[in-house]
Amino acid sequence: MQNAGFLFTAFAIVWAGVFAYVLFLSGRQGKLQREVNALKEALREKEPK
Repeated sequence: MQNAGFLFTAFAIVWAGVFAYVLFLSGRQGKLQREVNALKEALREKEPK
């Protein structure tokens, strides 16, 4: 099992990439949620009372 170190390194790199991608998506989702909330508020302000 001489290549166990390489296997572990590859495994760690893949999981680090997955983690980074999840963080990226989380930030993007938060930005989109803020934008949706701002649009909802703008619509509420434009509705006739």
